[in-house]
Amino acid sequence: MWNMLWPILMVVTANTIYNISAKSTPTNINSFASLSVTYLTAMICSLFMYFITSENKNLFLELSKANWTAYALGAAIVGLEFGFICAYRAGWKIGIAHLFASIALSCVLLIVGFLLYKEVLSLRQILGMGVCAAGLFLIAK
Repeated sequence: MWNMLWPILMVVTANTIYNISAKSTPTNINSFASLSVTYLTAMICSLFMYFITSENKNLFLELSKANWTAYALGAAIVGLEFGFICAYRAGWKIGIAHLFASIALSCVLLIVGFLLYKEVLSLRQILGMGVCAAGLFLIAK
């Protein structure tokens, strides 16, 4: 049970800190300058955790194993963070922006799972997407 729970608790905790930080980013700093500090911090944390968790400690060997997904994830994270900073600067409330984005993302990922990964899309899920769409409409009003 704990193996299933702790990753979700980490995601919720980190996402809470993430959204508070994005919402609190000063408006007088260029978003990409702020993100540069963010990624420098992320790189230092990642390197530190690599050396703590890796048995072989051969960073260059591990980096040589990276494929397109590492680069795509990096670009996606920049887009995600820049998007939230812009959304908060545009006046979105912290709970509404994330809720709206998460609901929309969940619906998109159901379709992606169906189209790209051949996951089953049940009638219940399709109806749930309809309820989510109605919820997004109500939130946006």
